[in-house]
Amino acid sequence: MFDDLKPHLVELRKRLAISVIAIVVLFFVMFSFWQPILDWMIMPLKAVLPEGSHVIFTKVQEPFFTALKVSFFTGFVAALPIIFWQLWLFIAPGLYENEKKMILPFAIGATIMFLIGGSFCYYVVIPFGFDFLINFGSQLFTALPSIGEYVSFFTKLILGFGLAFEMPVITFVLAMMGLVTDRTLKDFFRYALVVIFLVSALLTPPDVLTQFLMAGPMILLYGLSIMIAKSVNPEEKETEEDDA
Repeated sequence: MFDDLKPHLVELRKRLAISVIAIVVLFFVMFSFWQPILDWMIMPLKAVLPEGSHVIFTKVQEPFFTALKVSFFTGFVAALPIIFWQLWLFIAPGLYENEKKMILPFAIGATIMFLIGGSFCYYVVIPFGFDFLINFGSQLFTALPSIGEYVSFFTKLILGFGLAFEMPVITFVLAMMGLVTDRTLKDFFRYALVVIFLVSALLTPPDVLTQFLMAGPMILLYGLSIMIAKSVNPEEKETEEDDA
């Protein structure tokens, strides 16, 4: 059994190594521009900070480690086309020849969907969420957010939304491999709703509006995934055959 798995493990190690190398190389590239990238990241926070509040750091090493976080995060995002490319090459041996040709659309589509999810988070969800969090209790306290904690929270949100928007792409791959159908997704819908709202509650700030701003698009994406599965791998209609 191990001998059967060994070629797959070797291939997986190869794909992971290429992906890691791409992230490391782009990490060093992004480290040269971490300050303007960080300025872009904190723009939504500065927009809602009350007068007299500032972004601060509380530990000596915090600015340096924040620069590393920013560089690693943006390096990872920049490497996404390569990562998705390597993912497709790993699963390609189990596909038909005509399906293997979908590598470029998959890599581009998956990257675009991640960027759409991240952009929706940055321009829609984060302004609402941070406005609620910063101004809640501002009459009693002075907001002095730590840059390290903010960047960690920011990247968590962006990654969460980016990965959530991969749902149609993942469905496309699973349907093409014959693992899911539109009927499978329809039958799972009630459970998917529970999972969607749980994920939204974990990844978004603790207010109902931002949770719905994540759950709403995910429900729509689930509906889109059903249509994708129906076009790629529709549920076979057996009733007519049985009657015949």
